[in-house]
Amino acid sequence: MTALADVPTTLQSKFPQITLRPSGDHPAVNVPPSEAVAVLKYLRDEFACDFLVDITAVDWGVEASPRFTVIWHLYSTTQHGYVRVAADCASDAEPVAPTVTGLWLGANWHERETYDLLGVKFTGHPDLRRILMWDGYPYHPLRKDFPLAGIEVPLHDIEVAELTGASAKPAPMMGGPFVASVGEMNLTDAEPRAKDESWTERKAKPAGE
Repeated sequence: MTALADVPTTLQSKFPQITLRPSGDHPAVNVPPSEAVAVLKYLRDEFACDFLVDITAVDWGVEASPRFTVIWHLYSTTQHGYVRVAADCASDAEPVAPTVTGLWLGANWHERETYDLLGVKFTGHPDLRRILMWDGYPYHPLRKDFPLAGIEVPLHDIEVAELTGASAKPAPMMGGPFVASVGEMNLTDAEPRAKDESWTERKAKPAGE
């Protein structure tokens, strides 16, 4: 087992296309997408990075190129340290990265979430579909060009539409924007609350009132 402190130099010697990634906490490297699976497997097998903490992506904005970067965070349960691996997606319009479900089964839901919220497609994923938003939802809510207040779209579920009394609602925030009170108070009062809580209040009323 190789020490985590040796990750940058060891990886660069084995994978010449790797570059060091600026990091204030853990060893971090940039890899080409085509090398990502091999690098992650090497970290798992040679550095005992046996736990996939998470997979996510960064949208640097519509003006940036490359626009999207996929991030993998690994943890070694024997060395008690983290490693960060990043890969820039080649296409800004249709960002793609390879699946690592063959290395860690837990990657399944991480990749589905990243696809759902940021639109990154993971090639080879066994069941790449949305995990939070409904099938057919036309947007990716964590992209930089998605407005904070959401975009009104027809609700996908008839029962939900009947409960809310409308066929369209802003997504993903019901009743937002959310605000928190300031000053000295208890933690319950300090919880962020929606400015418009009418939907919640209507739902809480007993039938017939």
